[in-house]
Amino acid sequence: MTDVRGEHRLTAARPGEGMKNLLPDKGPSASQALTVATLFPLGGFLLTLSGLALAASVVGLVLATPVFLLFSPVLVPAALLMALAVTGFLTSGVLGLGGLSSLTSLANTVRGLFQRTPDYVEQAKRHMAEAAAQAGQKTKDAGEMIQSKAQQAAGRT
Repeated sequence: MTDVRGEHRLTAARPGEGMKNLLPDKGPSASQALTVATLFPLGGFLLTLSGLALAASVVGLVLATPVFLLFSPVLVPAALLMALAVTGFLTSGVLGLGGLSSLTSLANTVRGLFQRTPDYVEQAKRHMAEAAAQAGQKTKDAGEMIQSKAQQAAGRT
């Protein structure tokens, strides 16, 4: 029978050991940090403008509707009301999409930081290329040696 508690104590002696493998070895580059620092406030600003445009269009419609109904025929204010509503909602939507696309670009940049190829893979690729070049050189040298020995043997006879 094995002592399960002894094994548990062994693994609990190093808390957070498994988390080190999940974190990247290097931080973001200067250009990536600048991209994040630029896009994050821009996305927030555009989303804020989107909300303000929506709120302004709703307030404008609430304030303007009674005036149009009291001082104009029914069809003119209705058409103007619809035009203002469509303009307000389109402005809100466009600013919202701008902010959302900015935040999406930011998220893709951050995601790209964590999906880089590790350095040991690049190092293994270099070692494989060097090994292939060395094997090619050895093959070439062996072929030249065999050719020279064949010429020497042909010269003797």
